[in-house]
This record gives sequence, C-alpha cells and structure tokens, in this order.
Amino acid sequence: MPTAPRQSLGTRVRRFHVDERYLPVLGTVIVLIAMLAIGGSLYENFLSGRVMANVLINNSFLVVIAVGMTFVILTGGIDLSVGAVVALSGCVAAWMFSHGFGAAVAIPLVILVGTVIGLVVGVMVHVFEIQPFIATLAAMFLARGLCYIVAPESIPITDPTIVALARTRWGTEDGLVITPSGVIALAVVAIAFVTLHYTRFGRTVYAIGGGEQSAKLMGLPVARTKVLVYVISGTCAGLGGLLFAIFSRSGYALTGVGMELDAIAAVVIGGTLLTGGSGFVLGSVLGVLVLGLIQTIITFQGTLSSWWTKIFIGALLLIFVVLQRLLVIRRR
Repeated sequence: MPTAPRQSLGTRVRRFHVDERYLPVLGTVIVLIAMLAIGGSLYENFLSGRVMANVLINNSFLVVIAVGMTFVILTGGIDLSVGAVVALSGCVAAWMFSHGFGAAVAIPLVILVGTVIGLVVGVMVHVFEIQPFIATLAAMFLARGLCYIVAPESIPITDPTIVALARTRWGTEDGLVITPSGVIALAVVAIAFVTLHYTRFGRTVYAIGGGEQSAKLMGLPVARTKVLVYVISGTCAGLGGLLFAIFSRSGYALTGVGMELDAIAAVVIGGTLLTGGSGFVLGSVLGVLVLGLIQTIITFQGTLSSWWTKIFIGALLLIFVVLQRLLVIRRR
C-alpha cells in the first residue's frame, strides 16, 4: 500500500511562516510572558488577580493616551504635546470643580480642551506643512504654560461625582477588580481597534503611513485624515488627563511631565513602526502593560530606585527600535 511521502523538517519549518507585520507584536508578547514568569517565580502573590488588575487600573490613563498616539505614529507623525495636555485637562477639571461646575458640564469641556489643541496641531501639520515635531513641541509649551495660569498650585478635587468614581470598585472574591477608569480605557481600545481595522478612515491611516503620495493617488482623504489623527490624539490626551485627575483627585501643573515619552515608548514597544504604516492598537496596550509590569517588579523588589524603571524601559525601547530597523531593511 503506497504511503504519502514524508515532509522534511525544513519543509515544515518553511511552511510555518509568521507575517513580518506581527513579529514586533510577537516580541512584545514574549517579553510580557517572560516578565510574568520572572515576577511569579521571584515574588509571592505577584500573579494574583489583584496585582494584575492594579497594573491595568494604575495605567488606564496611559492606555488611553497610547491609543491616541498610535493613530499619529501610524501616519508617520509624532505628538509631543500629550503630557502637557494631560496636565492642562486635569488643571481645567480641578478649576471647574472648585468653582462649582457640575460633572455633566465639566467633563465634556475638559475633553474638548484636548480636542481643540489636537485640531490646532493637525491644522499646523497639514495646512501650514509644519513638521509634527515642531508643531507638537509648540503645543506642548503652550499647554504647559496655560497650566500655570489655570492652576499655579495643586487644586484638590472634592466633587462628589468624581470622588465616587475614584472610589468605585467592581470585583470578585479572589481580588480581581476593575474601576470605571479601567472600563473607559478598555472601551477606548475597543473603539480604536474597530476604527483602525474595519473603517475606511483606518485604512487611510495605514495608507498614509505606507506612503502619503500613494495614498493621494488612490483618492484617499489624506488631508482630512492627517488632521483627524491629531484630533484623536488630543481627545485621548484630554480624556487621559481627566482619568488621571480622577485617579489623583487633584489638578497640578507639573502632572504628565515625560508622559509623552512613556506613551511613545509603549507604542513602539507594542510593535508600531516609527516610520508609520504598520502597527496595532492592541500592541500598544501590551506595551503599556510591559511598562506597568516593569514598575510593579521594581516595587516588589523593594531595594531598587524608581529610576531603574526608566533604565529598563530605555533598554527595551532600544531593542525594539533596532528590531524595527532590521525589519525595514529586510523588506527593502
């Protein structure tokens, strides 16, 4: 009886092919699993539901900011203003609450602050053809300066609605909890995922990152999309600032210093190419979780300075940037 020829090991390996687009994200997943394994082996209760939930809860604002940053970087741009917009949104929220504005009025206006700044940046980048680095740097200085005008000193938030939101926890008996901020962050991720992968706008975002001139030749709405990605980033920064204000129950002008770098690091570690055109919003979420786990491991360790967080993040970022560069060279 004839038998089917056996395939060689080399043939089977060649058939198991991973799309190069997913390689950076796969690297992020491997790093995440390795960190969970290391933390779980070194520290008791590290893998408990409470600790894992706290990683998401404590970084929910950064998840939202990283989502907005993903849209911008996918087009080949950058947004350095998000940290200052976070601070400005928090200061405006605290000022409004301290002057008797209710949550129903203050919350939309606070988010609108980020939207307006994002719109201004988008117009500067597209209409006036200013480099994103310069346009967002100018917006960063503007927003940070406005923070000191709105709130020269830290303003506590005592609004009953915000206090109730900050204290709300939904959880199980084993310690797995979620907060309103965490739910909002997950909702933003879901909306961004659908937008990027199942809408014409999302396809245009990827097309611009792959080649702006080619996108124009295909008849895609490049101008509108380039402006809208900065509007989305600004809106996410405004919402992130509100979530951080709820988390800290205060508004402070120095909030968010360096947060734009954390967001960029999370997006890059999550597999989005800095040159644009390739990346996933879920990868950015994984990048935020990696940053959160680094901080958690150092906290559990107890003897290391918090600056070691920056050192490890910098090392990871360098590795992923080199990996991205190698992938780009290989494609060419």
